[in-house]
Amino acid sequence: MTRITIADTDVSFECASDDSILRAGLRAGLNLPYECNVGSCGTCKFEVLTGEVKVLSENAPGLSDRDKKKGRQLACQCLPLIDCTIKVRQEDGAPAKFSPKRVKAKLIKTTDITHDIREFQFQSASPAEFIAGQYAMLKVPGVSGERAYSMSNLPNEEGIWSFMIRRVPNGQGTKILFDSLKLNDEIEIDGPFGKAYFRSDSERNIVCVAGGSGLAPMLSIARAWSHQGKSSAQRLTFFYGGRQPRDICGESMLQELPEFNQQLQFVPSVSVLDADTIQTWQGRTGFIHEVMNNYDGVDYASSDFYIAGPPVMTQAIMDFLRETHSVPHDRIY
Repeated sequence: MTRITIADTDVSFECASDDSILRAGLRAGLNLPYECNVGSCGTCKFEVLTGEVKVLSENAPGLSDRDKKKGRQLACQCLPLIDCTIKVRQEDGAPAKFSPKRVKAKLIKTTDITHDIREFQFQSASPAEFIAGQYAMLKVPGVSGERAYSMSNLPNEEGIWSFMIRRVPNGQGTKILFDSLKLNDEIEIDGPFGKAYFRSDSERNIVCVAGGSGLAPMLSIARAWSHQGKSSAQRLTFFYGGRQPRDICGESMLQELPEFNQQLQFVPSVSVLDADTIQTWQGRTGFIHEVMNNYDGVDYASSDFYIAGPPVMTQAIMDFLRETHSVPHDRIY
């Protein structure tokens, strides 16, 4: 166990030898900046002033050559070897409600959602504590490193963790999950993580936009929205984009919510129609940000936006929201 001290403050925390500096700080209840937790986004940049760290990925995409020249590192990719003093900013406001914990969980159920998305349901001995929209890191047996997946269900005392996972071609993690993991097999879940969680105190309308397995956190948010008390005037619009009709999913789960087709509207779209599907698909077509642009049911000035899906899709939607409708950054999660 090493001790990490934040320079120019009286803040310090302990870090286990197998824990990253970022996760140890979050476990200690600090509001450190981060998003992806796997070295891709670059949000958790910091500097090591004294001490020594082990870098898990020297070529993590979140760190540029310029960052490296300036001595910056990624807190999610650094394990301390000895006590360290670091320079890192803490974000304003309170940290997320639940600090991440490591728990063992057994696979208790699987359900196929589409041809390449399956829901995996695990159960831990302790309650499943998270906020709708957050994710966890799964340590899959026989796979190096961890994989980040969002919960699709709601927090619960029974310790149920549900993840909707898309099979990745040649993906080591999903190959084990889909082809080898059996009922009652055990994995380690580390979480919750993520700051794109449901803001239950907002009275604005909600727009959820999902693609692929991004359905999971958006479904969790829709369930949380339905579960809480709210104004009868508050609405949720749920956009879902798929490449082909066979990729569209989520409607049957949203139909279980009492607001479906009243305060809750489901708007799916496919971006590719070929000769085999053009006669069977009667819904909207086009990329989901194009569909949003032609949809009259969203008041952009009075809505919060939650987005999850492929990076190209999420970037296109964020550009559309900011450039076409001037949606403020603090209303896009």
